[in-house]
Amino acid sequence: MRRDDLFEPNERKEESESSFDQSRCCRYYISANKMNTNYLEGYAPLLLMFILACGLAGVLVVASQIVGRHKRTREKDQAYECGIRPTGDARDPISVQFYMVALLFILFDIEAIFLYPWALVYGDLHLFGFIEMMLYIAILLAGYIYLWKKGALDWEH
Repeated sequence: MRRDDLFEPNERKEESESSFDQSRCCRYYISANKMNTNYLEGYAPLLLMFILACGLAGVLVVASQIVGRHKRTREKDQAYECGIRPTGDARDPISVQFYMVALLFILFDIEAIFLYPWALVYGDLHLFGFIEMMLYIAILLAGYIYLWKKGALDWEH
């Protein structure tokens, strides 16, 4: 494509001009004039969703105050632990093992989330996608076996 093809036939001028005029260009800079829209216009749906979420939360809190019973009793003021009467102090130390298992659950759960997008595009990836996912699962399995051998999942010790 020659440089002269970019300009309208009746607007061809000498190439010695030093300034570039966007209005002369017919194909490549047409959309430059359309960029005068408001910048915040793209954030309107996000703002609307935020307002609706805050409004719904406010309506639910007000509705629970209006509809709910407000008679305070000793049983209602106690901490609720799955229907069992609470025992001990809330500030008693908890075993680090509990936190380790919780972190490992979150770690493996988040890593498993990456299987869903792969499953959606599996048809397009063919053999390459299958091999890559098998490597990913092998790395996850190696990490799981390592944690199992180290005793991170054992509650006994």
